[in-house]
Amino acid sequence: MDENTNLDTLLSKDELLTLPEVADELGIAVTRVHDLLNDKKLIAHTRDGQRYVPALFINDKGAINKFASGAITVLADGGFSDEEILEYLFTEDDSLPGRPIDGLQGHLAREVIRRAQAMGL
Repeated sequence: MDENTNLDTLLSKDELLTLPEVADELGIAVTRVHDLLNDKKLIAHTRDGQRYVPALFINDKGAINKFASGAITVLADGGFSDEEILEYLFTEDDSLPGRPIDGLQGHLAREVIRRAQAMGL
């Protein structure tokens, strides 16, 4: 199974937003979404030539989840590719419990980021 197929499976139950949808959610221009992707504040999964951002990267207030963005930055700085970051965030981890991305939505956010920092060393 190649990496993209594995990610398709991992992300299959999560809402994915196109870049224009992300722009609408955040109230910004699509070009700014591209800047956020380039700056590793967000990452996208490419499927059939289309880029998608997991909706869990955006909070219920219409802003980027600061903890998700922080984890992405820490992992990217540690040398992880976008695909590896998505795989880490969306893979079940019994020691959390659950997926790191779900932990970033609540009280486990600091623990997820601490683990991401340790992985990047």
